[in-house]
Amino acid sequence: MRFPPRITRIGAAAAVLSALLVGGAVTVGTAGAATSAVGSICYGDLPSQAHTTLNLIAKGGPYPYSQDGGVFQNRERLLPSHSTGYYHEYTVKTPGSSTRGARRIITGEESQEDYYTADHYASFDLIDYGC
Repeated sequence: MRFPPRITRIGAAAAVLSALLVGGAVTVGTAGAATSAVGSICYGDLPSQAHTTLNLIAKGGPYPYSQDGGVFQNRERLLPSHSTGYYHEYTVKTPGSSTRGARRIITGEESQEDYYTADHYASFDLIDYGC
């Protein structure tokens, strides 16, 4: 059986998301891991190009674009607030696009969460590796 490359990244963020989805409480200890992302997406529902990007991230590259691995500033303030350098972004190739396109994977360091955006940061989905 093939496991997703970052199956260990579900950690606290997934636990908090699960608690929120089933009506559980978020405690002070887990509140920092809670996400303000718009939603969630199952790993299996991601486009194949996102799987390719996640595999590259797990291997540490090489990445197809020089911007990949750069610090994501979270200027939109849709993701939980953290210090600069917490989030990093990676391109998810868009078939037929002559540019990087709008799709990205955003990774968070401490809670090891991964987000997917298909609309260039207008919305984010926390990647759920358990479904």
